Amino acid sequence: MKISIAAGARCALWIFLPLLCCFCFAQNTTTFRGGPDHTGVYNTSVVPAGKIRWKFSTAGRVIATPALSDGVLFIGSTDGNFYAIDAQTGLQKWKFPAGARISSSAAVAGGVVYFVSYSGSFLALDAATGKLKWKFATGGERRFTAKHLHGSLPAAESGPDPFDTYLSSPTVWNGIVYFGSGDGNIYALDAVSGALKWKHGTGDVVHASPAIADGMVFVGSWDSYFYALDAATGEVRWQFKTGEDPDIHNQVGIQSSAAVADGMVYFGCRDSNFYALDEKTGEKRWAFNNKGSWVVGSPAVRAGKIYFATSDTALFYEMDAKSGMPVFSLEFKKWPLFSSPAIAGNVAYIGSNEGKLRAIDLTGQKVAWTFQTDGSRDNGAALTNADGTPNYEAAFKDDFYDALVVGADRMLSVGAVLSSPVVADGVVYFGSADGNVYALK
Repeated sequence: MKISIAAGARCALWIFLPLLCCFCFAQNTTTFRGGPDHTGVYNTSVVPAGKIRWKFSTAGRVIATPALSDGVLFIGSTDGNFYAIDAQTGLQKWKFPAGARISSSAAVAGGVVYFVSYSGSFLALDAATGKLKWKFATGGERRFTAKHLHGSLPAAESGPDPFDTYLSSPTVWNGIVYFGSGDGNIYALDAVSGALKWKHGTGDVVHASPAIADGMVFVGSWDSYFYALDAATGEVRWQFKTGEDPDIHNQVGIQSSAAVADGMVYFGCRDSNFYALDEKTGEKRWAFNNKGSWVVGSPAVRAGKIYFATSDTALFYEMDAKSGMPVFSLEFKKWPLFSSPAIAGNVAYIGSNEGKLRAIDLTGQKVAWTFQTDGSRDNGAALTNADGTPNYEAAFKDDFYDALVVGADRMLSVGAVLSSPVVADGVVYFGSADGNVYALK
């Protein structure tokens, strides 16, 4: 997403994996993007119609992706609460007051739910009762911060990026839980006790979510580097440099979480490139340039194909995983796509900042159905041009940094779907900035 405020402010979390390490984690684990490798593929039936089964309302925005485990949906809200919701009925089972906004998607393993909050704590709750088991204090959460951000004024003043939307989501593997932090570290904690195993410092905020494969942890940082770390020790196996933007800090940073498949690591970047790296060496196999448009969401990978989406250009791509050549693309009226695609059957599900969730028929290369959130229905018209594109002029008043923050917040009022869908048993679950968690069938 390339933003130029002076030019009108153009801007803009399951399959189960058996763990064999110890008795406590010899059962299924649920994590962001379906499993430790983060491929975003769900072995379940498709959602036929996109009709509401139920919706659950919170008092804040729901940016995180739900975690579904044993018939319970686990998800946090910016209202500072973490919720357990019955997946069949949509009724609350329990809630835990975290004391700060939650935009980290949860992982569930061994009867424990793990997530990060803006309090600067990593939390572990009993999945059945919601009672706190332990918490770990990081060096504190913060968003990516820079001077002259996206061209805003005053040029000499630093401000946090309002598009740094997500906190890192944990991954549990071999009895260890891994996550990134706004303090610039990548952490590995004992999943039972919360004791620190290791941490690795980077040069800036780490809000991407670690993917794990073949004994390595793969995660990007806002310092412009993508890291492959030894999962047992935290030692660097290799690192890969992405682009920089030292003037307005628009085309820099890795928000996208990686997917690992067939010896390759795939991730998007705010330098507008989508990267494919060799898993063992970090060598670039190919990169696809998106012409100034960020890739914030995480890719899905299946059967030799990659699926990802862009921000400003609002394009959904199917690409050949080996060559990086597009198979087809669909464009969605310039409404940014921060949500990550989920694949079930031959359908991809993805949310839009327009406040809509779409089911894309991958065989027919077309939209099968569209669901509109309450926020989009109530507020969309005021922030949409006659041609269906975003009306940024109505949200962003001038070049001042404060206007950037207000405008970014206003654009979320259309019920933007920043959450990534989760599909199970013919139902798709996701959250919305209108404060609702939706279940569609």
